[in-house]
Amino acid sequence: MTPSPDPVAPEPFPTDWTRCLVLVAHPDDPEYGMSAAVARWTAEGRSVAYVLASSGEAGIEGMPPEVAGPVREEEQRRSSAIVGVDRVEFLGFPDSRIVNDAELRDAVADSIRRHRPDVVVSLFSGDEFAPGQPNQSDHMEFGAAVGAAYDDLVAAVGVDAAEGRPQMWFESSPEMTHYVDVSGFVELAVDALAEHSEYLSVLDPATPVRDQARAQVEQVCAPRDGLSDGNPVVGFRRMRP
Repeated sequence: MTPSPDPVAPEPFPTDWTRCLVLVAHPDDPEYGMSAAVARWTAEGRSVAYVLASSGEAGIEGMPPEVAGPVREEEQRRSSAIVGVDRVEFLGFPDSRIVNDAELRDAVADSIRRHRPDVVVSLFSGDEFAPGQPNQSDHMEFGAAVGAAYDDLVAAVGVDAAEGRPQMWFESSPEMTHYVDVSGFVELAVDALAEHSEYLSVLDPATPVRDQARAQVEQVCAPRDGLSDGNPVVGFRRMRP
């Protein structure tokens, strides 16, 4: 039997870019997967904008959607500011009912055209984060819409950042092809996630919000064997091109 080839070692995230557009489904999605990397990027002088499909209005148990939506939007704005992001937009799609349809794909494509990013980054859209840890339908549907919108833009006009078309698409992913060394930025990521205090306090009433935030961020940013001299890293998977 021919042995399977060794997996390719992850590479450092590219640095030949200026503008990044982060596309996610809900408030707190950036903080659960990538905000330490975003903090590093903005500290380096790069521009990062967030566009969220929904306002997360179905995400706080016991709170009516018309109340929860504005609460979660404000938590996201405060959280984003901590990591240097001051452009935060909400597309108004229904939380927990996101589907990869033409309306969503058009909205994503419009966001890409409007922000003119060099790099698009979205949240993991695979079936499972790990065995027994299924992903949410909203994440999978939204990720599929991002991919379809990205491909349509490139097919129509090619890849050219000068014309507002992105050069690369990555997902924040446990199945990494690239990584960002986030030494010195983990605490900012904890601060950012802890800003989602209304959401987290209901999600796990028994655990202090900051403890929840720290546990999540440190799990995401855990050092990986053989990468970046054992420093904390955030992993990404290159989806295109």
